[in-house]
Amino acid sequence: MSTAFRPQGLGPDQLLQAFEQLRAQFEQKVGRRAGRGDVRAAVLALLAEEPKHGYQIIRDIEERSGGAWKPSAGSVYPTLQLLTDEGLVSSEESGGRKTYALTAAGREVADAEGATAWTGATADESETSRTALPKAGIELAQAAAQLGRTGSPEQVREGVAVLEDARRKLYAILAQG
Repeated sequence: MSTAFRPQGLGPDQLLQAFEQLRAQFEQKVGRRAGRGDVRAAVLALLAEEPKHGYQIIRDIEERSGGAWKPSAGSVYPTLQLLTDEGLVSSEESGGRKTYALTAAGREVADAEGATAWTGATADESETSRTALPKAGIELAQAAAQLGRTGSPEQVREGVAVLEDARRKLYAILAQG
C-alpha cells in the first residue's frame, strides 16, 4: 500500500477507525443550533397563528424547518415564561396542559419580529451545502480507507489518482468564484 494513503504513519485499520470517530462527531454536530432570539421569534410567529401548548411549538418548529431545527423543551418553556413575564403571552390551563396565546402587545411584537423566525432555520440550499459537503468528504474518506485496507496495490494506485483528481477539481471550483 502507498504511504501517500497513510497520513502520519497510520495503518489502514487506524485510519478507518479515525474516520469512523470523525463521522460520529460530525453526525452529533449536524443540525442547527438556535440562539435565544431565534426561539423567541419562532414562538411569537407560531402563537400569532393560533394558541398552542409547548410541545406543539417544538413540533411545529421542527416541521417548518424540515427537521433542521428542533429546539429543546429547556429552551422553549423558559422563552414562554419570559414572554409571559413581558406581557406578550398569556397562558391558560386546559385538560392538564398549559396553552399559550399572544396578548394584544404580543401580537404587535409578533408582527414586527415573527417574520425573521425561520430565516436560516430551514434545511434550504445554503444549510444543505454547509452540511452536505463535509458529510460527502467523510464518506469519501471512508471509501478511501476501505480501499486502502482491502484493495490491491494497483487498486490503491488508482484510488490515489482519483483522489488527487478530485482535489484538483475542488480547487478549480473555488477558482471559478
